[in-house]
Amino acid sequence: MDLQRLIYASRPFGFDQAMLNGILIEARRCNARDGITGALICRADLYLQLLEGPAAALESVYARIARDDRHVEVTRLLHEPATERLFPDWAMRDDPARSWMWTQAEVADGAVARASRDDLLGVFARLAAEPA
Repeated sequence: MDLQRLIYASRPFGFDQAMLNGILIEARRCNARDGITGALICRADLYLQLLEGPAAALESVYARIARDDRHVEVTRLLHEPATERLFPDWAMRDDPARSWMWTQAEVADGAVARASRDDLLGVFARLAAEPA
Protein backbone atom coordinates (compact mmCIF):
# COMPACT_ATOMS: atom_id res chain seq x y z
CA MET A 1 0.00 0.00 0.00
CA ASP A 2 1.27 3.46 -0.83
CA LEU A 3 0.87 5.02 2.60
CA GLN A 4 0.97 8.81 2.58
CA ARG A 5 0.67 11.44 5.31
CA LEU A 6 -0.94 14.84 4.84
CA ILE A 7 -1.17 17.69 7.34
CA TYR A 8 -3.22 20.80 6.72
CA ALA A 9 -4.37 23.78 8.75
CA SER A 10 -7.46 25.91 8.39
CA ARG A 11 -9.49 28.41 10.35
CA PRO A 12 -12.91 27.30 11.54
CA PHE A 13 -15.91 29.24 10.27
CA GLY A 14 -18.69 29.41 12.85
CA PHE A 15 -16.94 27.10 15.32
CA ASP A 16 -19.02 25.48 18.05
CA GLN A 17 -19.32 22.02 19.59
CA ALA A 18 -22.28 21.01 17.43
CA MET A 19 -20.37 21.85 14.25
CA LEU A 20 -17.31 19.97 15.50
CA ASN A 21 -19.44 16.92 16.33
CA GLY A 22 -20.84 16.98 12.79
CA ILE A 23 -17.35 17.16 11.28
CA LEU A 24 -16.16 14.26 13.43
CA ILE A 25 -19.15 12.03 12.66
CA GLU A 26 -18.74 12.63 8.91
CA ALA A 27 -14.94 12.23 9.01
CA ARG A 28 -15.09 8.97 10.96
CA ARG A 29 -17.66 7.48 8.59
CA CYS A 30 -15.87 8.51 5.39
CA ASN A 31 -12.36 7.75 6.68
CA ALA A 32 -13.30 4.25 7.84
CA ARG A 33 -14.75 3.62 4.37
CA ASP A 34 -11.68 5.02 2.58
CA GLY A 35 -8.88 3.48 4.69
CA ILE A 36 -7.86 6.84 6.21
CA THR A 37 -6.76 7.35 9.79
CA GLY A 38 -5.62 10.46 11.59
CA ALA A 39 -6.32 13.15 14.12
CA LEU A 40 -8.00 16.54 14.19
CA ILE A 41 -6.85 19.19 16.63
CA CYS A 42 -9.52 21.81 16.94
CA ARG A 43 -9.85 25.16 18.63
CA ALA A 44 -11.93 28.23 17.95
CA ASP A 45 -8.99 29.71 15.98
CA LEU A 46 -7.46 26.64 14.34
CA TYR A 47 -8.03 23.24 12.80
CA LEU A 48 -4.84 21.23 12.43
CA GLN A 49 -5.37 17.80 10.93
CA LEU A 50 -3.15 14.85 10.10
CA LEU A 51 -4.53 12.35 7.61
CA GLU A 52 -2.82 9.09 6.66
CA GLY A 53 -3.79 6.57 4.01
CA PRO A 54 -3.59 5.84 0.28
CA ALA A 55 -2.54 8.82 -1.85
CA ALA A 56 -5.71 8.93 -3.97
CA ALA A 57 -7.95 8.79 -0.89
CA LEU A 58 -5.99 11.62 0.77
CA GLU A 59 -6.28 13.82 -2.30
CA SER A 60 -10.02 13.17 -2.42
CA VAL A 61 -10.62 14.01 1.25
CA TYR A 62 -8.36 17.08 1.06
CA ALA A 63 -10.31 18.38 -1.95
CA ARG A 64 -13.58 17.81 -0.03
CA ILE A 65 -12.20 19.72 2.99
CA ALA A 66 -10.99 22.59 0.79
CA ARG A 67 -14.57 22.98 -0.57
CA ASP A 68 -16.17 22.71 2.89
CA ASP A 69 -17.51 26.10 4.03
CA ARG A 70 -16.80 25.20 7.67
CA HIS A 71 -13.10 25.74 6.84
CA VAL A 72 -11.46 29.02 5.82
CA GLU A 73 -7.92 29.39 4.45
CA VAL A 74 -7.24 25.67 4.04
CA THR A 75 -3.46 25.30 3.69
CA ARG A 76 -1.54 22.11 2.96
CA LEU A 77 1.48 22.06 5.27
CA LEU A 78 2.95 18.62 4.62
CA HIS A 79 2.39 15.75 2.20
CA GLU A 80 4.87 12.89 2.17
CA PRO A 81 5.22 9.13 2.06
CA ALA A 82 4.89 7.39 5.41
CA THR A 83 6.18 4.04 6.59
CA GLU A 84 3.63 3.60 9.38
CA ARG A 85 0.51 5.24 10.74
CA LEU A 86 0.61 7.45 13.83
CA PHE A 87 -3.09 6.77 14.49
CA PRO A 88 -3.68 3.20 13.24
CA ASP A 89 -6.74 2.67 15.42
CA TRP A 90 -8.45 6.01 14.80
CA ALA A 91 -10.66 6.81 11.82
CA MET A 92 -10.40 10.31 13.32
CA ARG A 93 -9.09 11.08 16.77
CA ASP A 94 -10.04 14.52 18.03
CA ASP A 95 -8.39 16.77 20.53
CA PRO A 96 -9.58 20.22 21.55
CA ALA A 97 -5.97 21.40 21.48
CA ARG A 98 -4.41 21.84 24.86
CA SER A 99 -2.16 24.61 26.03
CA TRP A 100 1.01 22.83 24.87
CA MET A 101 0.40 24.06 21.34
CA TRP A 102 0.68 27.54 19.93
CA THR A 103 -1.23 30.31 21.64
CA GLN A 104 -3.97 32.17 19.76
CA ALA A 105 -1.60 35.12 19.39
CA GLU A 106 1.10 32.86 17.91
CA VAL A 107 -1.40 31.33 15.50
CA ALA A 108 -2.56 34.82 14.46
CA ASP A 109 1.10 35.75 13.92
CA GLY A 110 1.69 32.85 11.51
CA ALA A 111 3.29 30.23 13.78
CA VAL A 112 1.54 27.36 12.00
CA ALA A 113 2.73 28.46 8.56
CA ARG A 114 6.30 28.78 9.89
CA ALA A 115 6.27 25.39 11.64
CA SER A 116 8.81 22.88 10.39
CA ARG A 117 7.99 19.33 9.36
CA ASP A 118 9.38 18.11 12.69
CA ASP A 119 7.32 20.68 14.62
CA LEU A 120 4.13 19.53 12.88
CA LEU A 121 4.83 15.83 13.28
CA GLY A 122 5.83 16.45 16.91
CA VAL A 123 2.41 17.89 17.71
CA PHE A 124 0.72 14.75 16.41
CA ALA A 125 3.27 12.35 17.89
CA ARG A 126 2.58 13.89 21.27
CA LEU A 127 -1.17 13.50 20.78
CA ALA A 128 -0.70 9.88 19.60
CA ALA A 129 1.23 9.11 22.80
CA GLU A 130 -1.51 10.49 25.07
CA PRO A 131 -4.23 8.18 26.37
CA ALA A 132 -7.51 8.65 24.54
